[in-house]
Amino acid sequence: MRIAAILLAAGSGRRFADASAAPASGLAALPKQYMLLGGKTVIRHAAEALRDHVTLIQPVGDDPMLLQALDGIETLPPVAGGRERQDSVRAGLEALAALPEPPDLVLVHDGARPYVPADVIRNVLEALDTTPGAIPAVAVADTLKRGRDGLVDTTVCRDSLWRAQTPQGFHFPLLLDLHRTHKGPVTDDAALLEAAGHPVALVQGAEDNIKLTLPEDLVRLERLLGSTPLPRTGLGYDVHAFEAGRPLILCGITIPHDRGLAGHSDADVGIHTLCDAIYGALAEGDIGRHFPPTDNEWKDMDSARFLIHAGERIRQRGGMLINADVTLICERPKIGPHAQAMRERLASLLQVDVDRISVKATTSERLGFTGREEGIAATAVATVLVP
Repeated sequence: MRIAAILLAAGSGRRFADASAAPASGLAALPKQYMLLGGKTVIRHAAEALRDHVTLIQPVGDDPMLLQALDGIETLPPVAGGRERQDSVRAGLEALAALPEPPDLVLVHDGARPYVPADVIRNVLEALDTTPGAIPAVAVADTLKRGRDGLVDTTVCRDSLWRAQTPQGFHFPLLLDLHRTHKGPVTDDAALLEAAGHPVALVQGAEDNIKLTLPEDLVRLERLLGSTPLPRTGLGYDVHAFEAGRPLILCGITIPHDRGLAGHSDADVGIHTLCDAIYGALAEGDIGRHFPPTDNEWKDMDSARFLIHAGERIRQRGGMLINADVTLICERPKIGPHAQAMRERLASLLQVDVDRISVKATTSERLGFTGREEGIAATAVATVLVP
């Protein structure tokens, strides 16, 4: 008996993105199936849950991160998904149908559903011995209300109501035929069998087999799959000498001054030291490790690119920036009039609320390198939460 699993990774996660779009969340830039939980991506957890029960895994999705997320797990080559979930499942089915030996049974699983107990998968497969389709589900325990205009309209009887989960299992030839012939949208594959009059077994699911849909789901899944996020702090320090004929760019803002700063990139000393603080908090070296000054690719580069990368690294690690504090050390120019614009620019690049960013300045009382107005120094402290 050949058993295949279609692992869906083509969704855009609109509800998750909408819910996490507030700048303070810092989550919106990374598709949810590629977020980290306990050091592994969400979709990798899902694939690892399936692989001990199936012969083949067919990923569906065209994001470049998909292959990286599944590296080391034996899968078929990914196929591109479609606009709707039904289109993506059909793409996976057609890829399996084109194999020299198509499967007998197929599981369809959401890549954003990482915690699948083994007994749930076994329950589904065992039910396929006697029925053409089976889905895991959990009985509805809460009282249900139907609302209208913000008010309770009526109470809905919860008897015989179930919350459907995945992986859903089917006899492969039947599901393929129904996908090829059915017209109109469906919310899951079991609905195709229901519409065609085929029985679908309900088997016991698991309360923790949740789909990552909203940012608060991350907290629950982290408890199941990962460790408690811990605060980590990094320190950054940088100096740049003044140089005539260059613009002065500090913390992403161009400041009127008679000289700019010397450097391989745009020499934004504020952003450079903040990047070092973030990389330090993540234990990932310094800015030179990620953007070597010997590489001409970064010649005269806008340092905003570096800070965007540092913020991405936080999110890819499943972390969150708690706060960052940048101190610019110089006699001139005066930083105070520009500090708020600098805070807003840094917050925008890091995709966090401006209240998490501090920019301030001090002098060295006319002492040393900065006191002689030979250049500008900067320090930064960044604190992140990382699993």
